[in-house]
Amino acid sequence: MTIEPEINEQLIKDHGLAPNEYQRILDLMGRTPTFTELGIFSAMWNEHCSYKSSKKWLRTLPTEGPQVICGPGENAGIVDIGDGDAIVFKMESHNHPSYIEPYQGAATGVGGILRDVFTMGARPIAAMNSLSFGEITHPKTKSLVNGVVEGVGGYGNCFGVPTVGGEVRFHEAYNGNCLVNAFAAGLAKTDSIFYSAASGVGMPVVYLGAKTGRDGVGGATMASAEFDDTIEDKRPTVQVGDPFTEKRLMEATLELMQTGAVISIQDMGAAGLTCSAVEMGDKGNLGVKLTLEDVPIREENMTAYEMMLSESQERMLMVLNPDLEAEAKAVFDKWDLDFAIVGETIAEDRFIIMHNGELKADLPLKALSGTAPEYDRPWVETPTAAPLTDAPEVNAADALVKLIGTPNYSSRRWVYEQYDHMVMADTVVRPGSDAGVVRIHGTDKAVAFTSDVTPRYCKANPTEGGKQAVAEAYRNLCATGAKPLATTDNLNFGNPEKPEIMGQFVGCIKGIGEAVSALDMPIVSGNVSLYNETDGEGILPTPTIGAVGLLENLDQMIRVRPNDGDTLVLIGKTDGHLGQSALLKELFNREDGDAPHVDLAAEKAAGEFVRNAHRAGQITAAHDLSDGGLALAVADMALAGNVGATIKAGDTGWFFGEDQARYLLATKDADALITAAKSAEIDAIEIGSFGGTDITLGDTSTTLADIKAASDAGIPSFAA
Repeated sequence: MTIEPEINEQLIKDHGLAPNEYQRILDLMGRTPTFTELGIFSAMWNEHCSYKSSKKWLRTLPTEGPQVICGPGENAGIVDIGDGDAIVFKMESHNHPSYIEPYQGAATGVGGILRDVFTMGARPIAAMNSLSFGEITHPKTKSLVNGVVEGVGGYGNCFGVPTVGGEVRFHEAYNGNCLVNAFAAGLAKTDSIFYSAASGVGMPVVYLGAKTGRDGVGGATMASAEFDDTIEDKRPTVQVGDPFTEKRLMEATLELMQTGAVISIQDMGAAGLTCSAVEMGDKGNLGVKLTLEDVPIREENMTAYEMMLSESQERMLMVLNPDLEAEAKAVFDKWDLDFAIVGETIAEDRFIIMHNGELKADLPLKALSGTAPEYDRPWVETPTAAPLTDAPEVNAADALVKLIGTPNYSSRRWVYEQYDHMVMADTVVRPGSDAGVVRIHGTDKAVAFTSDVTPRYCKANPTEGGKQAVAEAYRNLCATGAKPLATTDNLNFGNPEKPEIMGQFVGCIKGIGEAVSALDMPIVSGNVSLYNETDGEGILPTPTIGAVGLLENLDQMIRVRPNDGDTLVLIGKTDGHLGQSALLKELFNREDGDAPHVDLAAEKAAGEFVRNAHRAGQITAAHDLSDGGLALAVADMALAGNVGATIKAGDTGWFFGEDQARYLLATKDADALITAAKSAEIDAIEIGSFGGTDITLGDTSTTLADIKAASDAGIPSFAA
């Protein structure tokens, strides 16, 4: 018999449970929990799994639409793309593990999000990532960047999914907490989607995949707390991944689904066996009984506590049709993976854990999930930022060379060249453009993917920042020719127990909700990552938006690359907003002023106009305007086309202002394009042309070669 620790005040605290939460456990059970039961409650009631600080606000987000097959609550969201096809997608964080152990933290983040997708019957077709690191001079940044990028590439490349987009940023607010947000999307048939709700009493509960070890025990609880000087003690809570096992698990799972043996299926992610079993039972209104001596393990003398809380990777849990057990087991035997019946569904609302004949846990299952604590955290609205009154004047060409040479705005080639973005041979637009594009295999249809957020906007004005993250994702899809369909969010914030941090969260949620409603891009999946703080210093509010758009055929796709001789037309209204701009931050180390205002009606109208203009044959290339304004957007297009550009004169706000709802369009017939824009009540002006080998901004000039050299040197200079 295993001797378990005494339940005392310190042990309760170590499990991340507040005194009132422990009292709630006592009230529910009518007795003191066992050590294993305490661990199970800790796993299910921590912030990472229960969303106890965010549930109230997440419910306000629009999640429905005619294109939505499945919204939040499952492993991933699903949208219909016609012809019996669906895209299954989600974004999740692996922030805390990646800061502790960069390679494995990032690698297992990729593995986890891929499992979320293929658990629902979809074959992954694309991956993205959104990475936030501290300032480049910080002593940890170089090792974090190298470790995380290597981990993302190491897992995704071996698994065999193309990484088609993403973003990388650097800011001192992430010195103590890097962010690693992983996105994956898969293709499924609308009549072959698998869900996690268990059904049927007495059905076998089957463990699938790799064996269980001690890695990741307590990982979800670790991810629900701030860091302090004990950070190194948390290293054992980081999982270890094996992409080749995951590849076999995917193939076995998809093959298994064809046998008809799967009643329901769930990925083992955060809190491992505990969370997967509880979620399946809760959604199916059933209880679950597990017999742990039947769980495949790779380490000797594992306790019930360790098995229930292990976050070992490449594992699944399913409810099996018992009539097809032999066929199901044969599939996993073929792929050399474990297939073990470890329990059964029961009619009672109970979660029963047996180990070697001992009762280790007997809990009310619904209480673990449906009645987890939920808090209405106090929050204060972020004060209105003072307007920017002393914007600097700069030499536009010189400022552009400096800006595009910073780590935040230089080429990301050093990062994405470590990722395989061509595997599966359906990638049409590679990383480095507005959005990645992947062809639906065997068709002329394609799907576009993008990931966006501007954290400095969200700090200055959370509501406008939240709106802008969605609006920029919308623009990136439209600039690629895709019709925006839906979004997933990854909401990264500091400590929600601080009213000012909770105020940032609430403001961003309000902005996101308003934007996805106005732009017809409902939130269908997502993740919340709180307590991203070290020694009381929180990150910038970073609500990353992943978005998916549809190209009904590849003729609708718009490139960012212009032709020599094209005229350049600016769509949208320019007021020269420099508050919170890239120019201020990167060249003057200032984060002054308000975030730019987002006019959602203007965003929708401009995006629709761009797509329609391309279908009418009026444009040859397009690019949205965001960070760095007009100057940086022109440089991006010039580099893509390897051609110079000449732009009409203006002040600093003209070249570097970050007004929203704007696009640069390359065209052969500016007059016709502008006439069409006026008919659609869209602001449009001719601002210059492409040609030569110089970038001329008003009366200032630099060479395209100097722009390219500065851009290419930005990241490798410190990360290589």
